Amino acid sequence: MLNVKNLHFAYQKTPVLRALNFNIQPGINTAIIGESGSGKSTLLKLLYGEYDLDSGHIFWKDTEILGPKHNLIVGYDFMKYVAQEFNLMPFISVEENIGKHLSNFFPNEKKDRTAELLEVVQLTEFAKTKVKLLSGGQKQRVALARALAQTPEILLLDEPFSHIDNFQKQTLRRRVFNYLKEKNIACLVATHDQEDVLGFADQIIVLNNQTIAAQGKPEDLYKNPESALVAAFFGEFNQIKNQFIYAHQLKMVNKSDIKVMVKNAYFKGSFFLIEASFNSKTIVFEHASKLTKGDIVYLEISK
Repeated sequence: MLNVKNLHFAYQKTPVLRALNFNIQPGINTAIIGESGSGKSTLLKLLYGEYDLDSGHIFWKDTEILGPKHNLIVGYDFMKYVAQEFNLMPFISVEENIGKHLSNFFPNEKKDRTAELLEVVQLTEFAKTKVKLLSGGQKQRVALARALAQTPEILLLDEPFSHIDNFQKQTLRRRVFNYLKEKNIACLVATHDQEDVLGFADQIIVLNNQTIAAQGKPEDLYKNPESALVAAFFGEFNQIKNQFIYAHQLKMVNKSDIKVMVKNAYFKGSFFLIEASFNSKTIVFEHASKLTKGDIVYLEISK
């Protein structure tokens, strides 16, 4: 397992992360979420050994992960890290990038492994294309495939689908995360996108104010958000009667003690997001049809 014990880290004298403790079992997908600047990317780099800890320890099974003070070459064979910069070789082909670190002593296995990963990231038709000719999203997929080529025990992903077109993201997510489960590869995903989490993550770690603000299964955190930060990650929400209430949990009724005046309506495809005024505060709720500015309606909370 990955075992993080009392991790502390600062850039020069600026604290970034403090007192972090968590474990991740093999094959478990963990999402790391938090606002920009909360330390998500820094945590991944620490786990990979790019930086030295100020204090604390990181272990993968019996191996302690150490930084550049201890290792001339950053990284470990059992761990792969996909950064937002990709670090690909631009003047060779997609398949050559993916197979770069696979043994040439077994050419048939190397060919089959490369073909398998090209299919996982949906780049089979670009196998012979030089990386420099690809789009940003395609390069991101090559980086994912290259990281998977040697079947690492643990994979670190920093915003892994951020450059990929929306119409391709859903299928690619399913393919990649299903592949990781099949191979029992532990995965940590630093992300701001709830679609990288819901349906895929086994657990979530929420970073805020330099430490872990919340941790648990996605369903548990979604149903019982401990803070506005957690609720906001899952969608539009309100604070009513000291509760975090998602927009879809408010339904129109004939009469209730939540009387609101409609301010705006935003088309969201299968519903309209209605912005309304309630006790001098703004709240939002979902409705099947558009409502008119100035309408007075009543709402109730449905779980």
